[in-house]
Amino acid sequence: MAYWYSRFLFERALAAMYIVAFACALNQFVPLLGERGLLPVSRFTQFVPFRSSPSLFYLSPTDTAFRICAWLGLALAILALTSWPQQRGTIVSASVWTVLWLLYLSFVNVGQTFYGFGWETLLLESGFLAIFLGGSMTAPSAWLGWMFRWLLFRLMFGAGLIKIRGDACWRDLTCLNYYFETEPIPNPLSWYFHWLPEWIHKAGVVINHVVELIVPFGLFAPQPIAGIAAVITMLFQGVLIVSGNLSWLNWLTVVLCIPVLDDRFLSWLPLAIPALHEPSMVHRYAIYGVAAVVALLSIAPTLNMLSSTQVMNTSFEPLHLVNTYGAFGSVTKERYEIVIEGTDEASLTPQTHWREYEFKGKPGDPARRSPQIAPYHLRLDWLMWFEAFSPQPQDEWFIAFLQRLLQGDKPTLSLLRTNPFPSAPPRFLRARYYRYRFTTPAEHRASGFWWNRQLVREYVPAITLASFASR
Repeated sequence: MAYWYSRFLFERALAAMYIVAFACALNQFVPLLGERGLLPVSRFTQFVPFRSSPSLFYLSPTDTAFRICAWLGLALAILALTSWPQQRGTIVSASVWTVLWLLYLSFVNVGQTFYGFGWETLLLESGFLAIFLGGSMTAPSAWLGWMFRWLLFRLMFGAGLIKIRGDACWRDLTCLNYYFETEPIPNPLSWYFHWLPEWIHKAGVVINHVVELIVPFGLFAPQPIAGIAAVITMLFQGVLIVSGNLSWLNWLTVVLCIPVLDDRFLSWLPLAIPALHEPSMVHRYAIYGVAAVVALLSIAPTLNMLSSTQVMNTSFEPLHLVNTYGAFGSVTKERYEIVIEGTDEASLTPQTHWREYEFKGKPGDPARRSPQIAPYHLRLDWLMWFEAFSPQPQDEWFIAFLQRLLQGDKPTLSLLRTNPFPSAPPRFLRARYYRYRFTTPAEHRASGFWWNRQLVREYVPAITLASFASR
């Protein structure tokens, strides 16, 4: 079967994912991990050896280096999107994809908890295989096609296994009763999905199990069955995209379905297939070598998938070439949020007026409808979701975040939607722990609010900059 159309579309879609990833790095890496970031890379590189987490930033863990690499990655991703490298031939194309992979690997390997998400390694694994796709005049490699199918299979089947083994709500079909309300960052439609009839929620869980546990085997079937399995996966991911903000995970999964589609699925594209030539001998043997590496490195992820103690979203080697995946092995049943407030009053009294910091994505103001963020990834907002799993502060970066707010640090404030203290930083800061739940349709009609929230406890009592002097 012919796969020229799918390669053409896949390369541009993957370039788009790289554009999003490097845009995130450009906007967020310095405030989070820069020289004065919440978890500075320079400190990480002092204690973690290069061989354990290879990155270009061991050479220069500076804000200037971070910005240069983010801009370079963004420029190269845009170049790949235009198809210019592919038109120049295999060597130029491979060079661009290699630099993209190396640059993003450098960010991920020093990104610590802010880059500890499964879609980081998924982009790296996809990007590494893209290095060997060849130029636009080269016939697509069947070997690479099978490697992409194996990646997509591990992604989907691993997600299905972690669910069926994990939370009991995936087995009694009730997980969707909670998921849309408690997912990391809801989107504008999450409220509506939450209030769908319960039978639809249960049917959705059944469909989830079918798509993640049965459909992936169809990826290895002859065409058109493999293509149909990919289309089903795309449609499933589309539902996830419109019901929540899961960064670029679902978008990249759709991208990975494209190499499974042969040209009969994509012949409607207004493109003429050029005269193709077979890959050169060097190119062919490079692909065979990659296939051998993938086979060898697949042992650990496969054993993990088959294990009753399966872990999700893990790399077994520092280059993230072959990884294990999974999502939502457990679903939280209640949503808690940390609300940070400040005041510029000289002393605290029961009448003190506190002003709330608003985040770009995560719930805060009950009257604010959750925004559409994905495929963009708000790293601080996601980590705030994890932080709220504990009723008291648990992470170093969170304490550093409070300190930066008291200092009025502009890079840190750029990560937020609003700064309630534009003229001068607050004198006092506090964090409060709230229980959030979606308003009912009747409550929403009456108040216009999307959320109800109830104060549970103080998360961090009122502090000043002097509080950090004793730390």
